[in-house]
Amino acid sequence: MTVSSTIPFHLRGNYAPVTDEISAENLEVRGSLPSELNGRYFRNGANPITGESAHWFLGDGMIHGVRLRDGKAEWYRNRWVQTPFYEDPAKPVIDLENLDFSSKNSKANTHVVQHAGRILCLEEGHVPWEISKEMETLGPCSFDGRLDGSFTAHPKICPLTGEMLAFGYGLRPPYLTFYCVSPEGKLVQQQDIEIPAPVMMHDFNVTAQRVVFMDLPVVFDLDVALAGGMPFSFRRDNGARLGVMNRSDTARDLQWLDIDPCYVFHPVNSYDNGGSVIIDVARYPSMWEAGSGQFTTTAQLWRWEIDTALGQVSETQLDDRPIEFARVADSRVGLEYKFGYAVSLDLSGGSEASGGGTLVKYDLENDQSQVWDFGKDKEPGEFVFVERDSAKSEDDGWLIGYVYDKTEDRSILAVLDASAPGEAPLAEVILPRRVPFGFHGSWFWDD
Repeated sequence: MTVSSTIPFHLRGNYAPVTDEISAENLEVRGSLPSELNGRYFRNGANPITGESAHWFLGDGMIHGVRLRDGKAEWYRNRWVQTPFYEDPAKPVIDLENLDFSSKNSKANTHVVQHAGRILCLEEGHVPWEISKEMETLGPCSFDGRLDGSFTAHPKICPLTGEMLAFGYGLRPPYLTFYCVSPEGKLVQQQDIEIPAPVMMHDFNVTAQRVVFMDLPVVFDLDVALAGGMPFSFRRDNGARLGVMNRSDTARDLQWLDIDPCYVFHPVNSYDNGGSVIIDVARYPSMWEAGSGQFTTTAQLWRWEIDTALGQVSETQLDDRPIEFARVADSRVGLEYKFGYAVSLDLSGGSEASGGGTLVKYDLENDQSQVWDFGKDKEPGEFVFVERDSAKSEDDGWLIGYVYDKTEDRSILAVLDASAPGEAPLAEVILPRRVPFGFHGSWFWDD
């Protein structure tokens, strides 16, 4: 047995945290950056300040950012989100005595989004934390004191209304709360929703008319949490179901429909289709069966079609390759769409390699797919679609994301033509260090 085999996978290889914050200017660019790309790409991920964490999901939030302007890469920076854990890493994430998440003790480590002029760093157990465009921490965002509890890392910004739809889950009844934040950034709606058990609800689905919650059997176990173990595990007997609610209705009108037990961290997209709802997801057959916290299964692309009149869900597998971190154009969130983009990613081996190497473009309208292959020892993370101004088609734009080069132990920011699968990157920004595998990011246009 090698020494490294005793180290958890999330603390070795390119999952291992970096230990400092750096800045670099006038970065080398291979190829040609589109001159229209004037803005910043920020990506969040778990990077424990102490160098250690009990699970990949429990590291401290660190933003890795690149500033592009006029065909140049002006800077790279990485910064911790300076939550209370920045000064006191030993603080408990969960208040087990009160079975609650403390509102400001966020790791802020999962996503970074912009809404109503704020850049929010998100993690599903606590309030968001706000940063500036220069990556300075500004503090917790409680929406003028109206939010006191959990807030998902995956809010959906409706392209039709500008509202930010979100939810929070907790460890005490009613376990689930739905939120709506106005285009101006005001928390204007909170609805408690009763569900049977304290499940991990990482993401949800929205359409132009509805929201759909995923009550799936990864359930909190207090005894395990008190013993210091991974507090969530897969309980098949808990069942699995989808909760459909019209956005204009109340929780009393929510309709629950049973599905086969499974787990989903991330949907691809969802939309209304007449009286039914279509949801495409990266579906795991199970997750953390023994409560180990390790990934032992892979996710594949599945489609759920919900017939609300009949109260039935049809479940269809669309692809058999492992995928994760799927994204669509922001302008198609919750609407009928053609293209989705996902990393071919297999975490089930528990090694320091991502198992990736390819980025998949799905044409859901024609049941086709194409790939970008980054080559041996080059492993991509999530890629974000950036729509061209005055785009003429749904894929008229670019894909932007970090790629780790294992041979050089360094990362690049790759810019792809989203309409040209298989072609070489338009540009590669050479970064001064490796960017550890992380979670989710966003592109922020200049004002």
